[in-house]
Order: sequence, then structure tokens, then C-alpha cells
Amino acid sequence: MPYDALLLLSFGGPEGPEDVMPFLENVTRGRGVPRARLESVAEHYHRFGGVSPINRHCRDLKAAIEADFAANDLDLPVYWGNRNWHPFLADTLRRMKADGVRRAAAFVTSAYSGYSCCRQYLEDIDRARAEVEDAPEVDKLRIYYNHPGFVEPMIENTRAALDRLPAELRDDARLVFTAHSVPLAQPGREDYVAELNDISALVAEGRPWDLVYQSRSGPPSVPWLEPDVLDHLSEIHAKGVRAAVIVPVGFVSDHMEVKYDLDVEAAELADRLGLRIERAATPGVHPRFVAMVRELLLERDGTERPALGSLGPRPDCCAAGHCRRTG
Repeated sequence: MPYDALLLLSFGGPEGPEDVMPFLENVTRGRGVPRARLESVAEHYHRFGGVSPINRHCRDLKAAIEADFAANDLDLPVYWGNRNWHPFLADTLRRMKADGVRRAAAFVTSAYSGYSCCRQYLEDIDRARAEVEDAPEVDKLRIYYNHPGFVEPMIENTRAALDRLPAELRDDARLVFTAHSVPLAQPGREDYVAELNDISALVAEGRPWDLVYQSRSGPPSVPWLEPDVLDHLSEIHAKGVRAAVIVPVGFVSDHMEVKYDLDVEAAELADRLGLRIERAATPGVHPRFVAMVRELLLERDGTERPALGSLGPRPDCCAAGHCRRTG
């Protein structure tokens, strides 16, 4: 084992009403996002008490990984750091250094290729290490969107959502796979879309399906991936579809954008339309997903690298220029 720790690296989120605006300002710093837009997004969080579910998920995932390591005789401490809120990554690296950690593997809560899914995490690691003198080395584990530990829980959760539909609607229900939209100009966008399509086809298991997007945040003048999930639900309803299962295939956990954009906005729209919908759960702390973290770590020693679908496993390390911003 070339590592003496595992780092769980995530996005971060507010844990109370007083955190919401500082968190959003931190996320959007330098991007020129209008104050009115931040206030609008802040209301999404305040609807849930100002608390994002992502930090609770990370605590639960960290505990589940630690239990899995212990059950499989893997003696490795697990640390947790965030890109955008406490515990900040640089603070976690300071604690790791104080504990004597010299080299860690990083598991990030983002499964796909692309700048915002992958390269931005690498940049944040470099930036945080630069803040900590003699910081531990950190190697990001490979992209895992097509690892069985990610795909199999998605299939199981999709089947469960279908089973919750009334029997008379189940056979004709449409699967609507959702992922976070990104600007068309974002580096790595083509890989991101190809990966989403590849895995959606696997999870659909022969049922009719569509890939749509949610949570875009840019100005209308900037083209982003489409169609939007709300527009799509209206369109399929107009075509006579009576039921749909929304599958957030682009997400690892039920964080705020899943809870608000799908469980609030999409659910309210479907209710107005008279369209019956169910929403599939994300992998969260599914035992197969948790075990995948250990498998990704151990495969760095050259063991088998499982991958489903047609695109094969991604390499351990991204090429230096892959998905990198040029401007």
C-alpha cells in the first residue's frame, strides 16, 4: 500500500442559516454572479433550514468507509476535507501533516470527467497543498462513473423507484436521467456527455430513456447543456407520457441541487401537470458504493480495474492538460 491515509474530498455546504450567504459567496468568488442570483439560490437552502445535506452525507460516508476498511483488515485512517466550506481542504491537510501523513489517496464525491467534475478538484488539491508547508502528497483516485460499485446501486435504486409506481403506469413509464448542466465551452464537456449516455443506457436496462440536465446557473446568453429537466417533463407530458422515473445519474448523493431541483421544483411541476413521477435514490452510502472506495484504492497496486459499459476504465492519473481551462 503506497498510501498512509485516505482523503474524502467533497464540495461542502452550509450547516446553518448564518452559513448560507458566506458559502455561496465563497463558491462564486471571482465569477461576477449578481447578488440577486445568490439571494435566490440562498432561498433554496433556507427552505431546508439553511442546512445542505452534503456534509451529513460526507460524515456518514466517512464512517461507512472506516467500517468497511476495518472489516477488510485495511488499517488506514480516513480524513475529510471540502473545497468550499468547513472543513476546508487546507485545514484537513494541516491536520494530516500533524498526524504524520506523508502520502494520501483522494476519493472525490464526483464520478465523471470534465473540468468541474475532475480537473477543478485537482486544482483545489494543488492550491490547498501550496498553503501548507511540506503538505502531504495527494493522489486523486480514478474517475469511477462506470465502476460496478457506482452503476449497480443506480440500477437497484431505479428498479425500486419503478416499483413504487402504480402497476398500471409502470410498464410505460419513461426514465429521465438527470445530470448537472455545464457550459458548452467547458473543457471536457464531450467526455462528460459521452460517459453520462453510456451509463444511462446501462441503468435503463432496455427501457425508453432520455438524458436531461438541471441546475444551470449561468447567464442566458451563455449556451449550456440542454434540455432542462423541467422543460423535458412538460414536453413528454404533452406527448401523452403518464409517468416517469427521474434518475439523478450525475450525482453521488442527495445534495441540495437534487433535493431542491428535483424533489421540489420537478415534483411541483409534475403535480401541476398531472404527471406521476418517482425519483430514484443516489448511491449515498450503499454498501456496494462504499466497497468501491476500497477497491479503487487497492487497484492502484495494479489489480483488476473493473468497468461497465463501452468506454472502459479511465486511467489512474489524468493527462496534464486534460479538461484544463485555457483562459
